[in-house]
Amino acid sequence: MTFFHLDDFIAGWIGGASSVVVGHPLDTVKTRLQAGKGYNNTLHCVLTIYRKESISGFFKGLSFPLASITLYNSVVFGFFSNTQRVISQLRYGDGRQPCSMLDLTVASMLTGLISVGVGAPVDLVKIRLQMQTQPILTENLNLAGAVALRSAGLQGPTVYRGPLHCISSILQSEGLTGLYRGAGAMILRDVPGYTLYFIPYSLLCDLLNPDSSASPHPCSIWLAGGLAGSISWVTATPADVVKSRLQADALQQRKYRGILHCIIKVTRQRACRSFSVEQQ
Repeated sequence: MTFFHLDDFIAGWIGGASSVVVGHPLDTVKTRLQAGKGYNNTLHCVLTIYRKESISGFFKGLSFPLASITLYNSVVFGFFSNTQRVISQLRYGDGRQPCSMLDLTVASMLTGLISVGVGAPVDLVKIRLQMQTQPILTENLNLAGAVALRSAGLQGPTVYRGPLHCISSILQSEGLTGLYRGAGAMILRDVPGYTLYFIPYSLLCDLLNPDSSASPHPCSIWLAGGLAGSISWVTATPADVVKSRLQADALQQRKYRGILHCIIKVTRQRACRSFSVEQQ
């Protein structure tokens, strides 16, 4: 029996492209709130970006996620679906056998681990491009030899000319490991995050589609995906804040020594409010 199904990867690719186009402006706001400075709340952040950078400010770094997150989603959803079939074949002798809760948990956790290999460099480049205009990071984004601006009220120069220049600068300054800065926090986010996405999604799909012999209605799939995504992100937010801080932090004026140091420093500075700031 063939375990590998290409259509799962194609579906993930299409879904990834759609999600990037729709969600990138909101992701830019989230990143600014998590790792930027001077924003009172979500609305203030949106208005500030629009006033200073116009509509284009919400789409900074879009080209790279559009090319890479489509691949990322393809890997994630293709790997998850095919892993379920492999587990079912190994445990029950039939790859079409529905997975148990334990099977879904194992497949979800493995998917979370695999996702970091592709997703960590993607997130790093996206965040560095999104944060270029931020005063707090003007001092940090010194990888290309730009002169740091110490004044918190001044906007820094454009350090990276694009995704490829960003990758090249990071490799020259920090080596290959620099592309995986924040990967540890990403594992803490994605392993439980995908577990708490795929399991609720599967349960909700079954609940909304009692007739297992019929294909679920698209509206049921959208509803299940939206609810599962909300559950996943509520639990993944603290680790995502730490990941964003670590990835926005750069080599020459690094503020965080690691995950634990970042958690302690953020907690001391802004208490628990900082860990859920984009939920406001």
